[in-house]
Order: sequence, then structure tokens, then C-alpha cells
Amino acid sequence: MKKAYLSISFKNRQLMNLEIESIKRVLSTFGISLFVFVDVYHFAPEQEKEMMQQAFADIDSADLLIAEVSEKAIGVGIEIGYAAARQKPVIYLRNSQAEHSTTAAGSAGYVVSYATTEDLIQQLTTVLADLIS
Repeated sequence: MKKAYLSISFKNRQLMNLEIESIKRVLSTFGISLFVFVDVYHFAPEQEKEMMQQAFADIDSADLLIAEVSEKAIGVGIEIGYAAARQKPVIYLRNSQAEHSTTAAGSAGYVVSYATTEDLIQQLTTVLADLIS
């Protein structure tokens, strides 16, 4: 089964449950599992090197990276840049009411700006159909 790495702000993770469940549902229709780094690992502040080494290893083992950037986060930007440098497909997602990140969007192969979770589902389905074909 293919795997998608979800890059998302640790601080705002719990606010994104509906969006993440929607992403999981869409991915499952394409036979892709969703890996959410911030749900699996918890590092102490002094473990920053270990955290990034693990994040890079998990991105390396993924088939694509999905970046939810409705809340800007430095770590998400680093993960986007790493995935792009490793030539992984990167999908940029943000709520249409959130501030646009030109650097994150410029590093992504696909950009989705959604108004509702239904809109997110529809646009992500279209992007994945294009990506898989």
C-alpha cells in the first residue's frame, strides 16, 4: 500500500480533526494510507536532531507528502522543502481563509485552497486522480 506523509503544525493538530479524517477517506479510495508524524511521535525539546532525522526517514519512506498549511509552521516548511528535494510529490492544502504561503505553494506540485471539508474532499480527489494517472 502506498503511504502519504501528512505535514501539519503540531500546535494546531487537534483543531484539524475533520480535515484529517477527510484526507484519510480520500486517500483510502486510492489505496493510500495516511501517516501523521505528530500523532505517532512525541519528542522533548532537546531531541530536535532525533526528531528531524525521524521526520526525514519517514518522508523518505512515503510516496508523497501532503502539507496542511492553514497555520504556518517552520517545521512544515522544512518538510515540504525536504520532500521536494527528494522529488516526492507535494500537495499543498490550506483553508481559503488562511494566509497563503508563497514559498510552500511554490515548492508544491499541487495546490488546494478549500472552503469546506466537502470542497477539500472534492479537490483532493481530483488532484490524486491526476497524480495517480
